[in-house]
Amino acid sequence: MPWKEPQNGQSRPGVSRREFIKGCGILAGALALAPGRVLASSPVRGERVVSLVHTHTGERLTLPYWGDGTYLPGSLSRVESFLRDFRTGERHVIDPALLDQLHDLRMATGSSAPFQVISGYRSPQTNAALRAGGGGQASRSLHMQGRAIDVRLADVRSSVLRDAALELGRGGVGYYHGPDFVHVDTGPVRRW
Repeated sequence: MPWKEPQNGQSRPGVSRREFIKGCGILAGALALAPGRVLASSPVRGERVVSLVHTHTGERLTLPYWGDGTYLPGSLSRVESFLRDFRTGERHVIDPALLDQLHDLRMATGSSAPFQVISGYRSPQTNAALRAGGGGQASRSLHMQGRAIDVRLADVRSSVLRDAALELGRGGVGYYHGPDFVHVDTGPVRRW
């Protein structure tokens, strides 16, 4: 029903201002109770950057991997190449959620250093060889699916990094005190 200016004491058809404001409040409350939901019409802006240095190859990589509400395919390809199995050269798709974990860990710890990568993707052959050598690698390691990474930060103690990863509550978190690194993955939530 179109709105008409009231005349001669008539009221407007439709919703009163008080009812409109009350309805907006109810809608805002409902949206607040729906975590993780984003309205399709509200654009998600910003940039997420990953910064890595590989402890075995010496290679460095710093680049935005997410921007203006989407993952950047060219950047994901460069990350895939960087996190390849350095022993065999094999590449594998890397789960972007793993990069999100690293981004969030950087924010949580306040680190300004690149993540030192001990292990990214591992081919099944490399994983089997490491297991045979008594390294303790899982037979169905998420490293073989591009869903796990072993890292440390030069400016954050690994125990603090571990605690931050546990606080995120996403995926597995393993703490290796002796070799001084933290394993994070996008599998079920667990710790060791």
